[in-house]
Amino acid sequence: MTTISHHIPDSMLAAYAAGTLPAPFALVIATHVSMCSDCRASLEAHHVAGGVVLEDCAPASLSSDLKANVLDMLDQPFDDVPRPKRSGIYPGPVMEQLKGKPPRWKPLGGGVKQTILSSSDEGSARLLFIPAGQAVPDHGHNGLELTLVLQGSFSDDTGYFGTGDLEVADEDLEHIPIAGAGLPCICLAATDAPLRFNSLVPRLLQPIFRI
Repeated sequence: MTTISHHIPDSMLAAYAAGTLPAPFALVIATHVSMCSDCRASLEAHHVAGGVVLEDCAPASLSSDLKANVLDMLDQPFDDVPRPKRSGIYPGPVMEQLKGKPPRWKPLGGGVKQTILSSSDEGSARLLFIPAGQAVPDHGHNGLELTLVLQGSFSDDTGYFGTGDLEVADEDLEHIPIAGAGLPCICLAATDAPLRFNSLVPRLLQPIFRI
């Protein structure tokens, strides 16, 4: 059984529980929680704390027809669409983004491939496939980047990240992640701003690869 050593920061878990995280980051957190019993327990604690806070809040006045409107909506038919379940190394939240289908990989060079899951003003989420021993070009960050390992591992100046581990990178971190030996490293990564590459070629290709 894989031991997860790098977890979700508590402040980020609280934001996820409150529903205030941007969608790309929420996807990564949901995926990590599905893999990590420790963070699942911590998330439940945040939900309980949130319920206590709501119970202590002062009542708010509501329109007289709100109850009737809510009951009317509850009576309306709806399609109960089951969410995709885990498939291979891809947890349920990732399979939901993939619409239940395998990733459609697009090459980035050097054997590295990606599948973009979402892209909007909030940021982007993607799957990355990095061959064993392959390095990602030296880069920094113009915002926040979350990287969750789904298979294999990678290392950088901050440490070793195996399956289930989450790296949180901010504007202060510049690094060269290198995939570990053995299986290819497959990661789920989310960013809220483009990366800051230090070499010319990655910078030139960046608009094409949308990374």
